[in-house]
Amino acid sequence: MWVVVYLSAVLLVVATQWVYRWRNPKCKGLLPPGSMGFPIIGESIQYFSSHPLEGIHPFINKRTLRYGSLFRTSLVGQKVVFSTDPEVNHFIFQQEGKLFQLWYTESALKLTGKQGLTVHHGAFHRYLKNLILTLVSPENLKASLLSEMDHLTRKHLHSWTALPKFDVKEATETMIFKLVAKKVFSYGEKRAMELRHCYRAFIDGFISFPLNIPGTAHHASMRGRKNAIKLIKGTVKERRGMKEKHGDEDFLDYLLKEVDDESTFLTEQIAVDLMFVLLFATYETTSAAITLALNFLNQHPQALRQLQDEQQKIVASRENKDSPITWKEYKSMNFMHMVINETVRLGNIAPLILRKVMADVRLKGYTIPAGWTVAVCPSSVHLSADKYEDPLAFNPSRWNGQELHSASKKFMAFGGGQRLCAGADFAKMGMAILLHYLVTNYRWKVVEEGKIVRTPALLFLNGFQIQLTSLTD
Repeated sequence: MWVVVYLSAVLLVVATQWVYRWRNPKCKGLLPPGSMGFPIIGESIQYFSSHPLEGIHPFINKRTLRYGSLFRTSLVGQKVVFSTDPEVNHFIFQQEGKLFQLWYTESALKLTGKQGLTVHHGAFHRYLKNLILTLVSPENLKASLLSEMDHLTRKHLHSWTALPKFDVKEATETMIFKLVAKKVFSYGEKRAMELRHCYRAFIDGFISFPLNIPGTAHHASMRGRKNAIKLIKGTVKERRGMKEKHGDEDFLDYLLKEVDDESTFLTEQIAVDLMFVLLFATYETTSAAITLALNFLNQHPQALRQLQDEQQKIVASRENKDSPITWKEYKSMNFMHMVINETVRLGNIAPLILRKVMADVRLKGYTIPAGWTVAVCPSSVHLSADKYEDPLAFNPSRWNGQELHSASKKFMAFGGGQRLCAGADFAKMGMAILLHYLVTNYRWKVVEEGKIVRTPALLFLNGFQIQLTSLTD
């Protein structure tokens, strides 16, 4: 009896000390205020709870009001300091590779691969980013991708008119994935869709507990990754075994040349992980932004009319009204780019931008220990009344006279610093082409508006379904 009581007392003391140490982490200074939540779980449940699209995440808003612009917490097993301060955010981006480096949750790192883009830093990261830019750089967009995306968009829009209704997010995901799979692997539609199926569960497991057991989001995502990597490696092996050239050079050909060049960093495994992440990064965010843009335009007819007027003037100035969009026309779409900026400002498709602290750093009188993670919160800046008048309103004209194609202290929809998204121009061009043809050649009717929530990823519950009618047939 006394043994049981003694052991129970010892376990209680050990558990109490463990909880105390969890809630009061060691620091050579003053930690930002906040709560670490329960051991291991932290405050993950509160952060991952769904909330409406409009406004700042209640989790962040509540803690900012209570603790200030810097507060500590724990998410999915990681010690995190949130920053809602524009000046601090700017400092973090400027100190990339010095005091901070790119970081993701453990689940995201496992999904993107041990040799993926997310784990490399410094010169190696710049090298990998330059590889991606050979595919999506402004020069390549102008030289080939503009015309290819134009053709594919018109083809899909025409096919969608035959449907009684379709989900915009799903349809545009598929369209973009086909284009990128063709550019990367020279895949036809059948092989592209086979690979596309592997990515179905990827977004749900990207920011989750890294529990690789059946029934969890992480397990489903890892299974999808395994199947996708198998297909990609099969394509690499097939390409290696070809005795004759398969056609025009694609991104895989380019990467394999780099792999075979002994003077480069690239290995075949790194190339495979790079292609795997590239496919996800291009279709997921762009399709979400397109769907949000249509949702906002549907709710704001005046902005829609302004966009129609601008785009119809472009069509009217052509000798041939059916000519594809030219680079000059694309660059002249000022209001279009205002719509895009306003969409991604309100959408905050990337809910957090994470950086790992490389050495103890002092910020605003607090100390963040090495090994912790800082989370830059774009929404807290994008939706701030101090930075934007009537910040929750969709008002593209607020961008009139402002720089439309770069990041700033108050606009970080495409990241910031050295890690500015390499695919930003690709995403914006994809949005512009589809919206151009929608407002000039078609009329759409919203059949099911659904509900948009964050978990923190954007979810389009019941989809955003429209019916499309051609104005030119």
